[in-house]
Amino acid sequence: MIAIIDYGAGNIKSLQFGLTKVGLDSRLTADPDIIRQSDGIILPGVGAFRGAINALHDLGLANVLQKEAANKKPLLGICLGMQLLYETSYEDGEWDGLGLLRGEAGRINDSVKVPHMGWNTLNHHKNSLLLNGIPEDTYVYFVHSYALKTYNPDELISSASYGGEVPAIVQKDNLAGMQFHPEKSGAAGLQLLKNFGAMLS
Repeated sequence: MIAIIDYGAGNIKSLQFGLTKVGLDSRLTADPDIIRQSDGIILPGVGAFRGAINALHDLGLANVLQKEAANKKPLLGICLGMQLLYETSYEDGEWDGLGLLRGEAGRINDSVKVPHMGWNTLNHHKNSLLLNGIPEDTYVYFVHSYALKTYNPDELISSASYGGEVPAIVQKDNLAGMQFHPEKSGAAGLQLLKNFGAMLS
């Protein structure tokens, strides 16, 4: 069972539907015990970084996520959820993230339209189980105004181009992040969710 973290981060029905479609059982929860009993965790995210990280702390979930990640449980952050895995965000101030990965998020380059909303192709940087069945130049769907600005390049799996390079998929051992929305990315997105599911076994 995959625990989808419930902290008021927007509509996750499409995410649950996508997981069900590829045969993955999921449960929307804020219960630390259920999260600990899960086989894997998805941290979704829509909205502002400050509100999201505050909600995780208020619910007592930040510490739970940090401990489960340290115990090598597969954890996938989606969109804002990916940025929350990192140390710092400069969205309307400076905010500490979960600190599971080293790096910082900042606003997308103003040379392009912000927010970034639409389909962009993936440029793969290294092999990963997450890319099984996902060829180079696959289109995925983005909705965001902020992205990683600093990160460990060894953890970059795939990127997109939008006002510069946008880290699209990152992975370090059991931790993974997708800046785009796999649940809104059609067949490719379903395959990506299925690939995350393969990390659980």
